[in-house]
Amino acid sequence: MFNPDPSSKSASKKLPKAVIMMIEKNNLVMAIKTLAADENISMDEAKVRIDAYETQLKVQQQQKLNTIANKQGISNHAISFDREQEPDEDEDPLVKNRVKTTKSHQDFQTLQTGVDTRLKDLGYKKPLIPYWLKRVLVIAVIMLGMFWILWRVFG
Repeated sequence: MFNPDPSSKSASKKLPKAVIMMIEKNNLVMAIKTLAADENISMDEAKVRIDAYETQLKVQQQQKLNTIANKQGISNHAISFDREQEPDEDEDPLVKNRVKTTKSHQDFQTLQTGVDTRLKDLGYKKPLIPYWLKRVLVIAVIMLGMFWILWRVFG
């Protein structure tokens, strides 16, 4: 392609590999600074080029996903990046006396159920008496025995 003004840089110039790697790792600030320093352009111009590259990359990914979805018979709306997530409609109605759990509590419950299902998949069965309770019972029995012996000797 002929460029009549050699001082003007084409907007479609390819980005350096290092900048592309930074963009793919979502390190956009560093990518903009590197591109601006490497090509002696302003930060705004570098941002515009990087945004254009990101948009192009997202379009290519969407086209690939659409192609795969069409081959598998999935609707394009199901895999769209642009749509907002629909709110859950199966939320419980508000109850006056019920306290809503916090996110950290829900996360802990999710973790606990995940661990329980994983242990169940591995075939692990929980013991009737936990290990710590067995130790406490052994210590209590020994203390009772010692007390009884001392009571019989000195009592």
